[in-house]
Amino acid sequence: MKEDVITRINENYPSFSKGQRAIAKYITENNEKAAFMTAVKLGKTVKVSESTVVRFAAKLGYDGYPEMQKALQEMIRNSLTSVQRIDAAKETISDRNILERVLHINIDEIRSTLESSSPEAFNACVETIAGAKRIFILGMRSSAAVAAFLNYYLNLLFEDVFLLENDISGEIYGRLIRLTPDDVMISVSYPRYSKKTLEATMFAKKQGAKIVSMTDSLNSPLAPYSDHVLISSNKMISFVDSLVSSMSLATALIVALSLKKEGELPDIFEKLERIWADTMVYDKKNMYEKKDL
Repeated sequence: MKEDVITRINENYPSFSKGQRAIAKYITENNEKAAFMTAVKLGKTVKVSESTVVRFAAKLGYDGYPEMQKALQEMIRNSLTSVQRIDAAKETISDRNILERVLHINIDEIRSTLESSSPEAFNACVETIAGAKRIFILGMRSSAAVAAFLNYYLNLLFEDVFLLENDISGEIYGRLIRLTPDDVMISVSYPRYSKKTLEATMFAKKQGAKIVSMTDSLNSPLAPYSDHVLISSNKMISFVDSLVSSMSLATALIVALSLKKEGELPDIFEKLERIWADTMVYDKKNMYEKKDL
């Protein structure tokens, strides 16, 4: 595990200049605020120059201030309350650039996920899920959206896919008690990590099921209990979790699994299309006349 920023500060503190010690003191005591400050803002806050802040980051072994800032954000992101997240957003997003800034953050999320992705790890996950007797999917709080997305499409591809509801934990364990080594559980969790998701994943692992986790890093609490880990960058935007990269990863997983079922899909979807037509699931173009409201 990489050393966090505070550990690096403590190790290097004796060799700091007066200005660097001022930066170190502020970061140590206010890391939730410092993590979202620009180098200019941090310098003004502690009354040192921007160049002193940049040199401080280099002193700690980072390639530049952005790398140190990213390390700070990763260090504190699981402990931030919703109120602290809102305050942090004020440092990076102004009223005038919300749309542009949020879209750029999401673009960066996908780019970061792509750059850190491992085709080998991804393919191993696909093979494990494709070979499972039953597939269980669990994601709580904001991660429930990713879990529901996976559940919808995997149910079109496989016979035994189960979305574990997150409201009553006792029911989850009732479903998991019959897990076997032939089953796979897909656990989805990003900061702030859900304690219930972690506990259910640990339980599933004890039952012998294979675990595929979708999370943000190998430092995630899910990682030690997972047979395979799919990593996607996941930043917070104000109190909102950005799910763009995790949904993109889920989409890639669904597409890859669909290719495994390529021979069966035409028959399945021909039947589904007939059912959807008979039950009028989809609105057909020009099906209804336009009426005055």
